[in-house]
Formats: sequence, C-alpha cells, structure tokens
Amino acid sequence: STGLLFKRCTLLLPTKDRLKYTHKILSEVSCFKLNGCPSPLHCLGLQCYGVFLQILTAGWDELECHRVFNFLCELSNLPRKVQTVVSSKPGSARKLELRIRLYCRSVLLNHWIHRSDSAFWLTRILKPWPMVNQARLLYIIFGPVSSLDGDLAPSLFKKKLLCHLIYCSGHVVWQKMIEGPTDETSLKGLADAIKLLYDTEAREWTADDVISLVDELSVVPREWLMENNARLLILSGNNICFTFMASKAVNGRAVELARLMVFLALVCEKDLYCMDWAVKMMQKVCKVFSTPGERNNFLQCVENAFVHMIMDMLQAVLSGDRDEEDSSFLNLFHLVNAQANFHKEILYLTMRSNSNTV
Repeated sequence: STGLLFKRCTLLLPTKDRLKYTHKILSEVSCFKLNGCPSPLHCLGLQCYGVFLQILTAGWDELECHRVFNFLCELSNLPRKVQTVVSSKPGSARKLELRIRLYCRSVLLNHWIHRSDSAFWLTRILKPWPMVNQARLLYIIFGPVSSLDGDLAPSLFKKKLLCHLIYCSGHVVWQKMIEGPTDETSLKGLADAIKLLYDTEAREWTADDVISLVDELSVVPREWLMENNARLLILSGNNICFTFMASKAVNGRAVELARLMVFLALVCEKDLYCMDWAVKMMQKVCKVFSTPGERNNFLQCVENAFVHMIMDMLQAVLSGDRDEEDSSFLNLFHLVNAQANFHKEILYLTMRSNSNTV
C-alpha cells in the first residue's frame, strides 16, 4: 500500500521530517483536509487518509504519536474548530459538527486494531478540554445522527462507503435523549466510547473521570430522560453501571438512585434483558451503604419510585391524551410488568437463600 511504501522510504528520517514529507504529499489532496472536500459524505478521502496514517504510525512509540496528533491538529486547525462547536449552541453549526465527527472517526479513531491505540487517540481528542466540553465533544463524535436529507441511490456507492454513511450521515441529533425514549442503536457509539475510556489500558482516565464524564453527558444539551440514562448504563457494562450507582449511594442520593434502579428494571423489561441482572445490581449497590438504616431507606425509595411512576403513567392513560402508538398505555404496561418481574426475581433470590440456610 501507499502508506507502507511511504513508511519504508522515510524509515531513516526523524519523526519531524517524516511528518513534513507527509504534509507535502497529502496537502495536495483536498479530500484529506477537514474542510477540503465539498461533499465529504459522498467521499472516501478521510477514510483513506486514516488508513494511511494508521499504517504509517503502526509501531511508533507514544511520544511520536503525540507529535503526529499535534501535527494533525496544526494541519487541520482542529482545536479551533472544536472550540467553535463546544462553545456554540448545540446544532447551530451543524455542518462543522458533522465535519468534526467525520474527521475524528475516519482519520483518528476507526482504523486501529488494538483497543489501547483507539483509547490513546480518543484521549488525545478529549483531554485538552474541560469535562463539560469533553461531554459535548463525545456526543458530537459518537451520538445519534439523522438520516441524510434526500435519497441516495445505493447502486452509486460501494458497500464500504454505505457503511461509512450510516454512522456519519445527516447531522447530530441533539434532542434525541430529551424528547423520548431512544433505542440501543442511538446509544451504542457513546457506550462503546465510555467503555473504551474505562478500560484499564486507557491509563490517563481514572474511574472517577469516566463516571464524571457520564454524569456530564447525561445533561447534554439538557437533562436526559432517565430511561435513556439507564439504557446507556446497561450498554456501558456492569462495572461502569455499578460504579456510577455506587457513587450516588456514597453521596447520599438515595432518591435519585432509586428512580434510576426502577428505570434499569424498565429497560430490562422493554429490551428483553434478564431481570435478575437488575436485582443483582441492586444487591451490589445495597452493600455500598454503610448502615442498615441507609440500606432500608434506599429499598423503601425504590418501592416508592415504582408507586409514583405507575401512578403518573396511569394518570396519563386516564387523561385520554393518546397518540397513534398509544405510548402512554404501552409505557404503563411495560412498567407494571417490570415491577412484577423485578419482585419475582427478588422472591426467587430470597427463597434460594432460605433453602440454602435450612
């Protein structure tokens, strides 16, 4: 490949000179620039650029890769463009948000084989910014996007390009987590990124850093629906979910934690996850409380949260304001089933414990 040939031809040169030659060659291709291609959604330029850089830098040490990132930032003016979108009203710079998403994913993130490499480059993108901006930027890069305006003829594009368009088409949808429950597809990219940062190979991130980032993400651009929070935590994995909930327990936020517990049960019911997972998660969280009184208060809060949510949903059904999908009734149906299955698993667990002690 071109990347491998270039790598071998410049093998004896210092990193600085290799990057100069890289710039000299690649700067002639407008589609390799962040703002260079007039139609980036229909072009594989950034994808090719990313593959070239991955081959070129494979095996380079961390210091050299830092230099590469700084070189790319200088070349693309990425920091200034990121500053523009994270300090603007979400959605006010749609085209720039999309170009940053395309550039970060196609050039910097998508082509690495090892998770440690992906974590390194994602860290380079996020770490220069304060936590609130990290959350905004994470949403821009991995959050849900709309479909393209207008129709695309699949026959005009190669399969690889179509896959590229699926995750980068249209524009970032900022209201997705606020307006109603969303699906796994809209959250999977964010969850995978969070897991990547939580991974032990991402040395520059502590567990507290990642949990704070998740907390900050849940108010981008405004406070999310609790169901979407719960779904993100489930997709992010057991360790992140437990650590997030444990932090709330330690900080005395029992009422908020109880509501989250109910929504975890609701998501398990809706998305057909095993309900015993939610019960076991609650068991683990209960052990975080330092006294029996705190633990009992939390359990009472969980029951109260179930009651209040069911009453609220029942009131919505009785009010008669129904949409075409009858979502109010469906939500009530799922919540009642979630409560029944949640308590069923608790009874099973209790009976098993009792039989083991007899």
